[in-house]
Amino acid sequence: MFDQQEKAGWIVGVDVGGTFTDFAARNVTTGEFAVHKRPSTPHDPSEAILLGLGELQAKIGITGEDLGRFAHGTTVATNALLQRKGAKVGVVTTKGFRDLLEIGRQVRPLIYDLQVDAPPPLSDRRSRLEIEERIGEGGTVVTPLTDEAINAFVEELASVPDVQSLAVCLLFSFANPEHEQRIATAVKAARPDLFVSVSSEVQPEFREYERFSTALINAFLQPEVSRYMDRLQGAVGQMAPNARFGIFQSSGGLMSVEKAAQFPVRTALSGPAAGAVGATAAGAASGFGNLLTLDIGGTSTDVCMIRGGKTEIAHVREIAGFRIRLPMVDIHTVGAGGGSIAHVGPDGLMRVGPESAGAVPGPACYCKGGIEPTVTDANVFLGRLPLSLAGGGLTIDPDKAEAVINEIAAKLDVTPVRAALGIVGIATSNMVRAIRAVSTEKGHDPRDFALMPFGGAGGLHAADVAMALKINRILVPRAPGILCADGLLEADLQENFVASTRVRLDGDLSPLAEIAARMTNEAEDWLVAEAEGAEDGRTVLSFDMRYVGQNYELPVELTSAEMCPDRLRNGFLAEHMRAYGHADPDAPIEIVNLRVKAAARLVQGAAELGGASDLGAPISYARVWFDEIAPVDTPILDRETLPVGTVLQGPAIITQLDSTTLVPPGATVTVDAALNLLMEIGHV
Repeated sequence: MFDQQEKAGWIVGVDVGGTFTDFAARNVTTGEFAVHKRPSTPHDPSEAILLGLGELQAKIGITGEDLGRFAHGTTVATNALLQRKGAKVGVVTTKGFRDLLEIGRQVRPLIYDLQVDAPPPLSDRRSRLEIEERIGEGGTVVTPLTDEAINAFVEELASVPDVQSLAVCLLFSFANPEHEQRIATAVKAARPDLFVSVSSEVQPEFREYERFSTALINAFLQPEVSRYMDRLQGAVGQMAPNARFGIFQSSGGLMSVEKAAQFPVRTALSGPAAGAVGATAAGAASGFGNLLTLDIGGTSTDVCMIRGGKTEIAHVREIAGFRIRLPMVDIHTVGAGGGSIAHVGPDGLMRVGPESAGAVPGPACYCKGGIEPTVTDANVFLGRLPLSLAGGGLTIDPDKAEAVINEIAAKLDVTPVRAALGIVGIATSNMVRAIRAVSTEKGHDPRDFALMPFGGAGGLHAADVAMALKINRILVPRAPGILCADGLLEADLQENFVASTRVRLDGDLSPLAEIAARMTNEAEDWLVAEAEGAEDGRTVLSFDMRYVGQNYELPVELTSAEMCPDRLRNGFLAEHMRAYGHADPDAPIEIVNLRVKAAARLVQGAAELGGASDLGAPISYARVWFDEIAPVDTPILDRETLPVGTVLQGPAIITQLDSTTLVPPGATVTVDAALNLLMEIGHV
């Protein structure tokens, strides 16, 4: 339970990336704000967390007893899926449906590539068992589940070797979970060593393949994530005994460690989702509600659309080829980051990514053993990146960057400058493609949004991306390199409830009102139990609606008092028009799901906005290549020396502990009242 009566004044957010682990800390009483970065430890993410937490405490002069909350964005689940390093999973399903997870939706990963297969299921066929039972569409029992069938299944499960976790996936269990619950109870009694994931608890919605797949992924992740959570919670508890421990979930809110261990699939996009929450808060501070985010880390780039101050939410995602159906911040990811490796393909053309040098060995210029050219090496060669990163914790060797750039330039038979600009240009193209996937391809003009770059490399590439998309304004947040960690400080405690019910809008809506009332009561009970004394406990009711015969639905938010046919119809027509550019007011409409989101605002405080009083002189000057013609003498400025109201003309390089912002010639930068940088590009 998250108790709002914090025992200590500091809250800390920790985001683990592929290259760096980022920390943001805020004193909820005084508003004092601090950031910290240290290299990640991919072999054990908790190692960097614990070392960095100790360094952060020493840096700001506090002890573990001063910490009141510890919020964590984790990549453990994501990495386990990408690397297929999870549990040996067994599955039990309704007789006749053991191959459903393999058949899927019969969609090829790449429609025009006949050589690419879908990844094999996370549970092999021998480990997928059947049981005699059947629930009907409306939740009625068609074939009873007998005790004899359960006992026979438990015996059969014992014959499957090395099973660590079990996914219970029965047909129509979302309508009647009794059979799944009986099986789970019997297995837990007979095999207390097994982790058990019940599909009607993990994702109680219709669409059996997506529900089965989500439950299987949850079972696959449970042992690994649970061990990690237990280990980290114990270690953090020793360092900070007063801190409440929260885990960030893909839907954009915090949950308890116990809930994360039970439903680790909810953390599949934990870190990137925190960045979207942080971007929303940073944009609101400067009066921007419509944003396209550009989160560039060492391994990948994550982009997201924010409209009207709200992140877009998706309910189906594929990660590493595995389908997950849960509410998640709608983030699109491409393999383009600072550590992305440039190489020459068999056709003699240069490619950048998706392979990455990561934290170890890292780019060549990091002097950690990297020998291949990366995007970071190209930026160093072009003079765009200072020779000290992470507040001096990482020193850059420009000679090593020059050596690897010269090597690939020789292979391409071009000048080193052209090769370096080409590496940056290809990476930029990959990032532009990602932004178009969440904007242009969904009917939105990127020019109607401001671009918000963050992550360690966001500011370096923002201007190039904006110019490619003809975006006029770039908003660089106060602490862009740790915005994901900062977003953890802004996150609410959150829980989502869903119930599937198929009702036509021109039919009897009374069952809908009963379900909405029941779910709202469940959400309010959760708020009482999990967020006692919350500053702002609230519930949000939404309806998944579609035209009869459609396969995809749209969410429509309404209050219980507004739940009438006309309001529902008008809300759906407006959403359909926004999403697809057209709507048919006469076509029949149906509701397929009800959703209730419960959220409680935790004690967060407000960050102190200090800032310099006078404009500081440039630290130094660098010769920066913006094109192949000639390098340009460019001032390097410390962001901490830029007071509110400062206006700078490009070119310039603005450095800070966690990131670097490149201002090209012709651009103007203004420091606004929230200490964000507003860059305006004069290309349109």
